[in-house]
Amino acid sequence: MIQSYGYAAQSPTSNLAPWAFKRRDLADNDILIDILYCGVCHSDLHSIRDDWFPGMFPMVPGHEIVGRVAKIGNSVAKFAIGDLVGVGVMVDSCLECENCKNYQEQFCATGVQTYNAKGHDGQPVYGGYADNIVVREEFVLSVSEKLAPEAVAPLLCAGITTYSPLKNWKVGKGHKLAVVGLGGLGHMAVKFGIAFGAEVTVLSTSESKREDAKLLGAHHFVVTKDEEQIEKVKSSFDFILDTVSAKHDINQYLSLLNTNGVHICVGIPLESFEVSPFSLVAGNKALAGSGAGGLAQTQEMLDYCAEHNIVSDVEVIDIKDIHHAFERMEKGDVRYRFVIDMATIKN
Repeated sequence: MIQSYGYAAQSPTSNLAPWAFKRRDLADNDILIDILYCGVCHSDLHSIRDDWFPGMFPMVPGHEIVGRVAKIGNSVAKFAIGDLVGVGVMVDSCLECENCKNYQEQFCATGVQTYNAKGHDGQPVYGGYADNIVVREEFVLSVSEKLAPEAVAPLLCAGITTYSPLKNWKVGKGHKLAVVGLGGLGHMAVKFGIAFGAEVTVLSTSESKREDAKLLGAHHFVVTKDEEQIEKVKSSFDFILDTVSAKHDINQYLSLLNTNGVHICVGIPLESFEVSPFSLVAGNKALAGSGAGGLAQTQEMLDYCAEHNIVSDVEVIDIKDIHHAFERMEKGDVRYRFVIDMATIKN
């Protein structure tokens, strides 16, 4: 077994705290990664609190991982010791079912999430709030040395979660795209939307986000609490990418779609949506959802980001400050993603 050291929640009511644990020994197709940085995703907080479903404890969260290959199994062919690599929201799947063969491993019925899950050997898997991780070769992604690794880490979740629906719906030149919310997901949606050639509008409840949206390159900004501003953009967008994880009235946003427009949800509020059928029927509108992309698309996204110099805007923190970061994250007080410097775990 491989010794690991991380931060874990021992129960849904306990804070994250230092915890020593063991990773599995390397199989022939496994890679041992020394973790450099791990992004802090809102789902990490939801998971350790049991907000969505009962968790598996002790729980080491973290699925936005960038590190260097420290050791490889005998059959590993794609990576060498010292390579800069990433690990996202999943670490295993069957690779044989229809979803896996269609490059949508994230929907495999026996897929294994990076944490809060059991591996195919029946043992719990632990995430990236730690000094190392063992991952099957197929689920390790190549990261370009051109980009700052700390700014790449959130691409493994926030990046692919917004890149995937924009690519799948072929959003680009000639399209009017609205992004709801300007947080960790929203700021990446703005960056990708602009890079793909769309006309991008940020929809936010807060006027204070206007300057931020402008600095990110958004073409327009609308305060959704201002009825006059909302009225001006009704029936105007081809796509809306909804990144908000707080309760909100989705019918208001559906009214902003043009005929045949599509509202795509990537944020996950705790409360269910209440959707009026008339909001969809009037204008042939569609309401869709999108999870993280598969392995091939995630690698495509990382390569695209390296080519176009796209990364997340991050604030690097000491792991000892994780609970303060959680508090700030819940208040929206981060521009736009916290990333843990894993060198601080040994201090």
